Amino acid sequence: MKSNRAKALQKVGGSSMLQKICATAGSISPDITLVVGYDKESIIEESKNYSLNISIAEQPMAIGTGDAVKCGLKSTVSASKILVLYGDVPLIRRETLDNLIKSSDSGLSILTTVLDNPFGYGRVKKDASGHALAIVEEKDASESDKEINEIFTGVLCGSKDLIEEGLKEIKNDNAANEYYLTDLVSILSQNGIKIKTYNASNDEVKGANSKQELAQLEAIYRKMNSEELFNQGVTISDKSRLDIRGDVTAGKDCSIDVNVILEGTVTLGDNVSIGPNTIIKDSVIGSNSKIEPFSHIDQAIIGDDCVIGPYARLRVGSIIENTAKVGNFVETKNSTLGKGSKANHFTYLGDTEVGEGTNIGAGTITCNYDGKDKHKTVIGDGSFIGSNSSLVAPVTVGSNATVAAGSVINKDVPDNALGFGRAKQENKKDWSKKKD
Repeated sequence: MKSNRAKALQKVGGSSMLQKICATAGSISPDITLVVGYDKESIIEESKNYSLNISIAEQPMAIGTGDAVKCGLKSTVSASKILVLYGDVPLIRRETLDNLIKSSDSGLSILTTVLDNPFGYGRVKKDASGHALAIVEEKDASESDKEINEIFTGVLCGSKDLIEEGLKEIKNDNAANEYYLTDLVSILSQNGIKIKTYNASNDEVKGANSKQELAQLEAIYRKMNSEELFNQGVTISDKSRLDIRGDVTAGKDCSIDVNVILEGTVTLGDNVSIGPNTIIKDSVIGSNSKIEPFSHIDQAIIGDDCVIGPYARLRVGSIIENTAKVGNFVETKNSTLGKGSKANHFTYLGDTEVGEGTNIGAGTITCNYDGKDKHKTVIGDGSFIGSNSSLVAPVTVGSNATVAAGSVINKDVPDNALGFGRAKQENKKDWSKKKD
């Protein structure tokens, strides 16, 4: 990888490969053992952020995958079922693993895939009943073996006791002096164990050993996520220019334009339109709402029939209620814009509560920070805030109130009142003549 970070910590779709495969495994069981070696401190530190029951097993020397699994088994529960995964193979689907686990009920099952060109990979040799007999490496393969297109991915599932017994018989009498997990198949087969196989798509089991292969995984991840959205009925302008870095749930008749990034958990209602060059993270967008181009939405809740953007920025804690409008170059944080209210241009709303049907004029800012603490601004229903106004919190503007354009408001404005605070205009006659 030509990186200072461990390979498993390289990122695909916004999070590390390790985090992705742990999240998938964790959806099956929260009990995960990470077998660590190179850069173990970084891996251990990152794994602390996962909401899983993770234990650590160290492999003192990198002497093969068989030895790695043996190290990991020491911290697992007796008589349990073991699922062996890899930190650099992040895209295996939960459904695939469920099926692999189910097929291992008789003892052991291995995950395979079929390649058009399997050169260099271990072929899966089977008996007439379709049970795996051995994994034949390229250098040991006969001409008939080389015609086999099904390969072993390294992923397997089986009872701990069975795997443990097989690992005891694995030898390191090979050129690398390593203990290969692939040998487990032939050992258990010779011991009379019927080993089942479950086939996965090539995309799911692809790993990464270089930045080029990492880029390939990124493209596969985009394609897989786009296919899920297609299945939900979403129209995508160009799936190669959509980045999904989390979990997206969409209603019917949604559309997503190009160069959109969806991160974390994103929920879209029916008939949501997302314009190009938009970033949405950990947010909910209601039905019939339109997100105009170049908008950034982070941990916000947007109601039904809203229009956001273009060039809007909704930050953490923003709540935009039904039929409200947030226009171009408007920023909100920890604020609520009430039903039918509008902030159309060049506005900052921080720690602000805006009622229903209120209009926020262009250039308005709520001054929520005094250099030490944050303070709240409250604006009632049906009010009008004139352009280029500054509301100095803590302050309340009542319902059906008006703030004159260009005002600095640092005292409460009652319901139905006009508030203004600005210097009196004076005109100097013949001013231009004096400059000559």
